[in-house]
Amino acid sequence: MSEQAQSTPQSLFDRVSADIKPAMIARDKVRLEALRGIKKEFIEAKTAPGAAGELPDSAALKILARMVKQRRESADIYKQQNRPDLAENELTEAAVIEEYLPARLSPEELDARLSEIIARTGAAAPSDMGRVMGVATKELAGVADGKDISAAVRRLLSK
Repeated sequence: MSEQAQSTPQSLFDRVSADIKPAMIARDKVRLEALRGIKKEFIEAKTAPGAAGELPDSAALKILARMVKQRRESADIYKQQNRPDLAENELTEAAVIEEYLPARLSPEELDARLSEIIARTGAAAPSDMGRVMGVATKELAGVADGKDISAAVRRLLSK
């Protein structure tokens, strides 16, 4: 077995679980809190009715994206309430969670991927947006925000 295969756990769940111990040893409170939060969400998803004890990485990526979005929204609320200390904590946790997400697509990369999806689905007009969004949100989960996907699809279909 290659060295990389030995050092890289199989799933996102395994990676997060393995990263908790080093965070504990380093006494990195915010990182540890974020990792434990991720693991909690993953365990809840694994034990949900119909999950059969499984958590595919595609489902884990959706959970991570949702967690990042929640942290950013909380940070915005804390900033509005003049609580920069709490906002900073939320943003730091969001950054830790983002480490497990694939790199975000640039606007140009997003347009290219969406153009390919539009061609594949045969969409030609803004009325076909629902068909494109169904495919795009599944294929681009974790690499692009839903709002960005929607805006780009709308723009591309109205050309």
